[in-house]
Amino acid sequence: MNNLAYFFVFCLLASLSHAIELDFCVGDPSLPRGPKGYACKHPASVTTDDFVYTGFRGERTITNVFGNNVTLAFSDAFPALNGLGISMARLDFGVGGVIPLHSHRTSEVLILAKGSIIAGFIDANNTAFYKRLQVGDVMVFPQAMLHFQINVGRSLATAFVSLNGANPALQLTTPSLFAGNLPANIAEQITLLSHEEVMRMKRMFGTA
Repeated sequence: MNNLAYFFVFCLLASLSHAIELDFCVGDPSLPRGPKGYACKHPASVTTDDFVYTGFRGERTITNVFGNNVTLAFSDAFPALNGLGISMARLDFGVGGVIPLHSHRTSEVLILAKGSIIAGFIDANNTAFYKRLQVGDVMVFPQAMLHFQINVGRSLATAFVSLNGANPALQLTTPSLFAGNLPANIAEQITLLSHEEVMRMKRMFGTA
């Protein structure tokens, strides 16, 4: 038993020493990305600017088919997030714009900064949890749940989200089905849509 206790204490001390070996690990995107993120920049080359992200400034142009503009602050764009297990994004909605049904590897917290949106998610029992949000409201989307946001106001809307992963990934359900290389006949079978409906969607995404 004593040997087992010593082993656990050794493992704990080893993990703690590794955890405090560096105060931070600003990523170096010029190097290959590994499973745990980017290699660290040399501490001597890190500056205050590495910890500041300015990509959320200014207004956004809404041009895509969903009426939105998404600005990502993942570790590749904001290397200071490397190794911290967090990331952010800015969501801009045109009038009637949507962030369509999608999922991440991570959980998400949203705060509405401008406008009014309906936000929600669908759980594994196909129960939808949704609510109209006003400025200052916060909503949580649990890990891997399909979720969405819709601008239901009469003006532009803006929200900011934070995710508990430096590279949470983003999979949009509709483009996954119709904007990629999935054959139309398979899309028809797994969605129960007609051939005409599937081809209309594929033409919308330029893949017909």
